[in-house]
Amino acid sequence: MDTNNRTISTQDGRNIRIIEAGQPDGIPILVHNGTPGSKLLYNPWIKDAKLRGIRLISYDRPGYGGSTPQPGRTVASTADDVATIAKELGLNRLAVWGVSGGGPHALACAALLPNLVVAAAALASPAPYQADGLDWFAGMGKDNITEFSAALESRKALEQFIGDATSGILNSTPGTIIQTFNSLLSPVDAAVLTKEVAGYLLDCIQKGIHKKKGWLD
Repeated sequence: MDTNNRTISTQDGRNIRIIEAGQPDGIPILVHNGTPGSKLLYNPWIKDAKLRGIRLISYDRPGYGGSTPQPGRTVASTADDVATIAKELGLNRLAVWGVSGGGPHALACAALLPNLVVAAAALASPAPYQADGLDWFAGMGKDNITEFSAALESRKALEQFIGDATSGILNSTPGTIIQTFNSLLSPVDAAVLTKEVAGYLLDCIQKGIHKKKGWLD
């Protein structure tokens, strides 16, 4: 598919690697992929964007793919990067959507960039951890519970989890990704997780972590 990749610079001297696809003069929508995914866009999204007159934009979050790490960053930090991307592309208004770990990043942009972001959507997104009355782990897949529990325990525990998981991800196949996702998806979602979709997810993740061999910034 026709895509345009480029690198832009932030005020604090970092590089952000972005990608554009779809209709070049269309309605701009910025995609936040899941963790630890890269900026890679799914080909059917691109086809759909062209038909609907949408300009799809995505980027490697700091430390992923071709973007410079930003130690100490928070989810809210994404707003500054998205504002930088919009300014570089000459955009005054855009919509955002995020999936999984990208969901909180999309919502952060909507909350912190009200004059830029006109609409936001989050798919399969984690909820705020300390939300009142929420059993945060209820219904969550086993692999996610293991990872988040390690993060809550200590940085060392999370580093151990990521170190153990990374080599497996880098050597996975679409078939093994389908098996891995069985613990993360509802039966309805698992039924439509084809090898094509799994192949995209694997490619997106591998491109996100291939240089740093992990996803802890």
